[in-house]
Amino acid sequence: MKTRQKNRQFHLFSSNQARIFLMVWMLIIVATNIQAQVNMDRINGSSMNAISTAVPFVTIAPDGRSSGMGDVGVATSPDVNSQHWNPAKYPFAEPKGGIAFNYATWLKNLGIDNINLSYLVGYFKPDSVSAISSSFRYFSLGEYVFTSNNGVILDRVKPFEFTLDAGYSRKLTKHLSAGILARYIFSNLTKSSPYAPDDTYPGTSIAADFGVYYQDLFFLEDHKVRYAAGLNISNMGTPLSYHDDQRKNPIPSNLRLGGSIEYFFDHAHSISLNADLNKLMVPTPGLYTTDSITGNQILLYGRGEPSSIFEGIYSSFYDAPGYLLEDGSRSVLLEELHEVMIGAGIEYGFYDLFKVRAGYFHEHATKGNRKYFSCGAGLHIDIFAIDFSYLFPVMDDSPLENTYRIMLSIDFGRPRGNFLPADLFND
Repeated sequence: MKTRQKNRQFHLFSSNQARIFLMVWMLIIVATNIQAQVNMDRINGSSMNAISTAVPFVTIAPDGRSSGMGDVGVATSPDVNSQHWNPAKYPFAEPKGGIAFNYATWLKNLGIDNINLSYLVGYFKPDSVSAISSSFRYFSLGEYVFTSNNGVILDRVKPFEFTLDAGYSRKLTKHLSAGILARYIFSNLTKSSPYAPDDTYPGTSIAADFGVYYQDLFFLEDHKVRYAAGLNISNMGTPLSYHDDQRKNPIPSNLRLGGSIEYFFDHAHSISLNADLNKLMVPTPGLYTTDSITGNQILLYGRGEPSSIFEGIYSSFYDAPGYLLEDGSRSVLLEELHEVMIGAGIEYGFYDLFKVRAGYFHEHATKGNRKYFSCGAGLHIDIFAIDFSYLFPVMDDSPLENTYRIMLSIDFGRPRGNFLPADLFND
């Protein structure tokens, strides 16, 4: 097999070998654990046991604001991109509505061009207590070329995935809101190429999100302080498969819980501290051994395959095989805690005009080992805004190096001249 930096060329040693290799290689590309480089089979005596799912692209932070703060957003102040983080925030947004386009590079250090994420999102508030919203996410995996043994190009494949969703959110009280949305997921890794296996097809799934959001304020020596908390359960949906006889893979159902506190020095300056806890509600792989006589797999630690989607979701909080301790015992609780990802970020704002941000994201070494700093800035002029973020991996030669995101947005019906939320601070 020959490779080039701008595309991958597959030589057909045999029809079946090439087809199988294509599918495996593409699935590796989109798997979440390729985002980290851990060259150890065991860490502190415990085996790597990262959770893998289908369509991990739905968990990628799409926007230039939250990604600049370590991928936090479930309880940050509402903005046009709340659809991804917590749709329940929309009723508290100051503008009447808004629309934004986000673009993110992805895995540029793999040396493959055109792996990127585009995200179009918008919302509208028909009244002061409710909002409707929608978004479209498109993930391109570049271009891959099939060639014959003579180097003749047989086919060009441009795999892609997308989601389309719509949501509704509403204030339940002056300070509390809830939101729900439905999502359609489509994943096409072979683009119906004649050189792909005959019995493969695009994977599809139907999913839902649910979120709640609370915000209020208190005074600290005549200065107003906004505090908020949020919870969002996302991508609860049907498993996905690309092959008739392939076991269906779960999509990345996810629980996100976070808080935010924002201190207003005056009507011009503010600073906020934000943090999210994030956990996949997906079965953790068990530890198996092979029966030497029958060749069957025998479960040693953990739980077997769940019988339903809902069993897989609720058992994900206690199904880990357990982190191996020094005395040889295993701690299920400790491994489950290792599956919790942490993001924290800070944001300084000057009126509506300018904001700067920084953050950090942490994932345990046995669960993927993504660790990176991020920073970003935003500029707001009248109804237009632009936000940018850049990522700095902790590890050298990480596939996540050179990742950046940019957002362009337009607000409608936004009160000008005072960036403080009117319904919260102007009582």
